[in-house]
Amino acid sequence: MVVWTRPARGDLRQVHDYIAKDSKYYAKKVTIEITEATKKLAEFPMMGRVVPEADDSNIRELFLYSYRIVYKTIGNDVHVLAVVHCKQDVLSQNPDTLNRR
Repeated sequence: MVVWTRPARGDLRQVHDYIAKDSKYYAKKVTIEITEATKKLAEFPMMGRVVPEADDSNIRELFLYSYRIVYKTIGNDVHVLAVVHCKQDVLSQNPDTLNRR
């Protein structure tokens, strides 16, 4: 099961709102595609690469467009922790990002 944490849902909303300043169409398209990409994690939780900033092989990321989708495998579940721009260090905005639930 894929679970989106509250902070990750907020991140996705921020991505949407940022893109929507220029195009509501692309804002919707990108956020839907990010959400769809995470659904594959239920079946293939190890498909992403290990996050370089993390010291934990269970914290991984997928890349879509210019965004990093950061998630953690916990048992049979996948918890989406954050959606951040590729140029950002995952921990730059919030040091507790990798401990979100």
